[in-house]
Amino acid sequence: MMLKNFLILITSFIALTVALGNSPGKKVEKEVEDVFELENPTYASVNVPKGVKTPSKITSQNFFQINSNGELVGYVYQDKAPSKTAQFDYLVIFDENLTIVKTKVLVYREEYGGEIGSRRWLRQFTGKSSGDDMYDVAAISGATISVRSMKNAVSDILETVGILRSHNVI
Repeated sequence: MMLKNFLILITSFIALTVALGNSPGKKVEKEVEDVFELENPTYASVNVPKGVKTPSKITSQNFFQINSNGELVGYVYQDKAPSKTAQFDYLVIFDENLTIVKTKVLVYREEYGGEIGSRRWLRQFTGKSSGDDMYDVAAISGATISVRSMKNAVSDILETVGILRSHNVI
């Protein structure tokens, strides 16, 4: 009886792990649904072949293709970036042409610098695509490290999607 319960527990854990593997998480899913005005989109992890080097680390848990009714809608990338003493969680949502349609700071863990999470400041990334620079993204007084970190993170993912596109991964 105890072995049976143990096997059920292990099987359930494995099933849950597999199910969560193709889901970016509730916060990210809500943002995607709001941006694209979708209900129940599906997500597929983007797998980078060995030998393809990218500035942003792509895993099966952080970069997803978004589909609705069997059609490509866009992509979503989520990661962490350093702030002064901690890290913050952010996401970047791309349309099907790999142009940024939204960026969002999901969790900011510092006492200062949280202004980088404002919609107004984050809108500066909207419309950017691979090859675009970050020179026109405004600074924020008191959030220098976080601003620089977010600009670098977005620049890296834009370069990464350009590389993935050139290798026909996406």
